Amino acid sequence: MNSLITLPLLIPLFTAIILVFFNKNVTVQRWIATIGSLLTLAAAVWLSATVYTQGIQTMDLSNWQAPFGITLVSDMLSSILVVTTSLIGFVCLLYSFRSIGVEREKHYYYPVFFFLILGVNGAFTTGDIFNMFVFFEVMLMASYVLLVLGGTKIQLRETIKYLLVNVISSGLFVIAVAYLYSVVGTLNMAHISVRLNELGQSGIVTVIAVLFLIVFGIKGAIFPLYFWLPGAYYAPPAPIMALFGALLTKVGVYSITRTYTLFFTQDIGYTHGLLEILSIITIIIGVIGAIAYFDVKKIIIYNIIVAVGVILFGVATFTTESLTGSVFYLIHDMIIKAALFLLIGIMIKITGTSNLREMGGLINRYPGLAWTYFVAALALAGIPPLSGFLGKILIVRAGIDAGNYWGSGVVLLSSLLVLFSVMKIFMNGFWGKAREYKQQEKVPVRWLLTAPVILTICAVLYGLGSEALYPIISTAAETLSNPEIYIKAVLKE
Repeated sequence: MNSLITLPLLIPLFTAIILVFFNKNVTVQRWIATIGSLLTLAAAVWLSATVYTQGIQTMDLSNWQAPFGITLVSDMLSSILVVTTSLIGFVCLLYSFRSIGVEREKHYYYPVFFFLILGVNGAFTTGDIFNMFVFFEVMLMASYVLLVLGGTKIQLRETIKYLLVNVISSGLFVIAVAYLYSVVGTLNMAHISVRLNELGQSGIVTVIAVLFLIVFGIKGAIFPLYFWLPGAYYAPPAPIMALFGALLTKVGVYSITRTYTLFFTQDIGYTHGLLEILSIITIIIGVIGAIAYFDVKKIIIYNIIVAVGVILFGVATFTTESLTGSVFYLIHDMIIKAALFLLIGIMIKITGTSNLREMGGLINRYPGLAWTYFVAALALAGIPPLSGFLGKILIVRAGIDAGNYWGSGVVLLSSLLVLFSVMKIFMNGFWGKAREYKQQEKVPVRWLLTAPVILTICAVLYGLGSEALYPIISTAAETLSNPEIYIKAVLKE
């Protein structure tokens, strides 16, 4: 039993509960939230270091041994994702202090914020497929509140759509779990893998695999199930957009990655072939949206869809190299998407609009904002030696080695078009004739810029230090490509 695994879950939980009692005292809430967030990050780093040095950590709750009880599992992949989530949560919290507004802060913004972190960390850590559903629901209920908090017309409209889509998705999730349980008689993910391998290739298993792809595809926004995302992510304020864009879709991507490498491996020709086709179309749709819009929010939102496709293309290729690239790119995208959403949030606060045609000349008064955005944009596009480069090149190389030249070409071409889309924001928003904006004097740019600067520095260091980080990332990918490592650690075989 290793109680260290529970700390990134228990700290956000108790922080959220404590914050409920101080909802009217904003100053106290901010201090408690800061301490809770830093403790969560410290616990996550400690856990990740332990996993790297001592191997996969497991905890059987209530002393019921796996596979009979509920098991928490922290392998290298889940621990890295928990660290990244905790880091993004901390910087979004800093940004929120001067941007989210006192009214939202007094209406339980911070408690709900920590419940969201709890749900995300729990989904990454659980080793039980039904408890993955439970943590999904914790995450989604918190996201409903964060999306609607503020009560603007667009928030109310998009929350109704978002709620309906996710209620249907959650219903399908329960049905998929029920079908899976009827076939294997267990909910422990490691034990599911053993049972399915004993069962061998079966039509019903392939049907269940596709059903899970639909469930997680809705969460992760793959084609054609991404339709809800552009509107839902457009509605809330910048720190909530950053949380959603960096974390929520990545939980869906992680779930597909975990299930399609751990136990849905009996009919790879069909299941992973389908995933490959959908991922390529997802990239194409995302790129079209990113280059078509002149709205800074929509451009970055559609780039989320591009990244989902790139990561899942690596998963579908299903080699150690492609999975290493997908893990590299997943971490990179979480960090850089959060940074970009926070940066465009500052632009919108200064200009009072998200329309690029109504912006211009921001570099004259805000050079720090401009050049931070420029570096973040290059990192997003995968310009070497920044953070997006190595992951994408590993995915492309693995795709070529597997004979998928067309898919690899789409991934490469997407880099150029992504660069075009984000440079469009730089050229139209920061260059050009300087304009006067009514709200610019009231915007605390220096404070707000702190959060995206931290994330952009992390992205730069992640790229420059990729050689040093490679053993850690490859350890995570090895567990994905060789499920026996995960199974032995959980079932103690």
